[in-house]
Amino acid sequence: MKTITTIDELKKWVRKKKHANASIGLVPTMGALHDGHLSLLKKARKENDAVVMSLFVNPAQFGPDEDFDRYPRDFDRDHGLAEAAGADVLFAPTTEEMYPTQSRIAIHAGEQAQVMCGVSRPGHFDGVLKVVTKLFHLTEADRAYFGQKDAQQLAIIEAFVRDYDFPLTIVRGETVREEDGLAKSSRNVYLTETERMEAPHLQKALQLGTALYREGKDPIPEMTDYIQHHTSGKIDYIELHSFPDLHGPITNEAALAIAVQFGGARLIDNTIFKTKGPN
Repeated sequence: MKTITTIDELKKWVRKKKHANASIGLVPTMGALHDGHLSLLKKARKENDAVVMSLFVNPAQFGPDEDFDRYPRDFDRDHGLAEAAGADVLFAPTTEEMYPTQSRIAIHAGEQAQVMCGVSRPGHFDGVLKVVTKLFHLTEADRAYFGQKDAQQLAIIEAFVRDYDFPLTIVRGETVREEDGLAKSSRNVYLTETERMEAPHLQKALQLGTALYREGKDPIPEMTDYIQHHTSGKIDYIELHSFPDLHGPITNEAALAIAVQFGGARLIDNTIFKTKGPN
């Protein structure tokens, strides 16, 4: 595996691959890799001739009171995991390399960012679109891989690629979970021992909510009671939306999503399901 830290070197590598008619898969990450990231990387490895995993803690998607400075970073560990999972390139630029000048042009995520995490993290998805735009251009990827755990991010990126005719395909990866059902996340390391025992109740609340919805009931009140009874966390939101539009009436597919703030960690989870027929 080749480690690249500069845009110029990445462009040279991409030109060689494109000259050889090789397909390129991109797996964007902020590091602190876990099995969810690695499952995307392995999927990309099967579907492309060459694979780039980016490792960049993107300051543009963090608010002023969020955890940018303490976000977990362990380059040597991430390097070993990426290499073992089959990456050809680990692109690990500095902030100065990615953003050498102050941006004069802003990208706004639009109405899909006006619900769920977009309400409590204003500007977050603008920052996500900023970095993925650069990564899409720099890698000239044929396919880019994103996990369904970040359902709102996935929906916004899919719409962005569709609406602005980016010449690549967004590939969804299923949420990877611990044995007790907790969605894998880099922020799980922030949980105390007690909070870690409570955290799997997010998935159980989603399972409860899905069953209630299929019975024709509003799932949110009972999900709220469940989380308040089984965890010490503070609910940020529990929301039900059409997917991937995240607005308007629910038709064929829905996303039931939850965010809970524990002491040092804000956890999100969701389930995406068909509203008609077998899921």
